[in-house]
Amino acid sequence: MESPIKTIADSQFTLSALMGPQDANAQGNVHGGVIMKMVDEAGALVAMRHARTFVVTVAIDSMTFVEPIFVGNLVLCNAGITYVGRTSMEVRVEVIAENPLLGTSTVTNIAYLVYVALDANGQPTPVPSLKYDTSIEKARAQEAHERQTLRKKQRI
Repeated sequence: MESPIKTIADSQFTLSALMGPQDANAQGNVHGGVIMKMVDEAGALVAMRHARTFVVTVAIDSMTFVEPIFVGNLVLCNAGITYVGRTSMEVRVEVIAENPLLGTSTVTNIAYLVYVALDANGQPTPVPSLKYDTSIEKARAQEAHERQTLRKKQRI
């Protein structure tokens, strides 16, 4: 049976949370691990929506925090699939910190994560193809393909 072709819009997702004192590190900013967990959850939900099965995280490209996130900020993780292989998917997650009192927002980091779809026996399973509708989606797909080629070369 041939798998359906899906669009990026079919699986896009935004995970959001208000950062409180429980999320702070010793310096009073939001702990990076809290953000990393949110990024992985948002990415996994996109991959699950695309594949309609369980997924596992197999790679997280570097996650550089360009701006701090503060207690009281609303954090939004905007996630969308960029590329699919046979059983794997790359997801782009853009992290935005919003000050709800001032109405300002800042992109704090962008991360790329790779997930593999799993069947009922925990084995990799094929995922649907992906249709690119815009020039931005096509450009991101080309960049994702280049990242995936590099990842495969770096495997030990």
